[in-house]
Amino acid sequence: MTDLADVRRFYARLMAANAGPADPRLEDVFGAVPREAFLGPGPWMVVAGNGKVETPSADPVHIYQNVLVALDADKGINNGEPFLHAMWIGKVAPKPGETVTHVGAGTGYYTALLAQLVLPGGAVTAFELESSLADRARQNLEAYGNVTVIHGDAVIGSPPPSDIIYVNAGVAAPTAEWLKALKPGARMVFPWRPAERVGLAVMVSRTEQGFACDPFMRSWFIPCIGASSAGPATKIDRDKAARSRSIWLIADKAPDATATAVIGDVWFSSQSIGGGRSQ
Repeated sequence: MTDLADVRRFYARLMAANAGPADPRLEDVFGAVPREAFLGPGPWMVVAGNGKVETPSADPVHIYQNVLVALDADKGINNGEPFLHAMWIGKVAPKPGETVTHVGAGTGYYTALLAQLVLPGGAVTAFELESSLADRARQNLEAYGNVTVIHGDAVIGSPPPSDIIYVNAGVAAPTAEWLKALKPGARMVFPWRPAERVGLAVMVSRTEQGFACDPFMRSWFIPCIGASSAGPATKIDRDKAARSRSIWLIADKAPDATATAVIGDVWFSSQSIGGGRSQ
């Protein structure tokens, strides 16, 4: 018999190692939050490339791996890749007392991890557009007193002032309201899909001079309804997108020759906040 506690401890070590030299609390948090509590009853459907494989049983040992577990197979919604989220969470570096907005919370697994990392004193507001998933997230997160789950569209509203905005649905660009909601020194990570075949993870940091950005890896998420289409006039390839080093509100600064993409109310520039230009 495989001991579940041993499996979870090893899984947590793997997640912390994949996050790199980040917060040492990551291993504790990944070990403490039970993944199976957010997946519904097993056996579970694991996404494998273009196919799906059902776990041999409802034993949770099967899902303490770097696997995607389907939440709504018909809509292509899954629980997310643990390695990727460990890296992203390590990169945005939640701290005790901080306020997090989670866009696309699903059933709440990564919301729970974020909620643990901002204790004591911090709070998470989790948005989920799919009503069935929002209901499940609300139930799954009842024990987490610092989480508020909102069944609603984070694209059309204004999130609360945030130290971190953690986006788990592909967007053509972050909304102007998301950028405005970032407090000084705040961070946002989002899956950027400015064109159909371009998918990048972008880290944004709000500085005194503006919004610095770093497209740090390839990434692909399901589209964020209402924010995933850049429009037919937008033409950008991955190399050009990867040269982006800052984001600007058009209301604050008009696009110039450094623009790598102009989408809606915002534009991306190859020029860093400090003045340097990406090659």
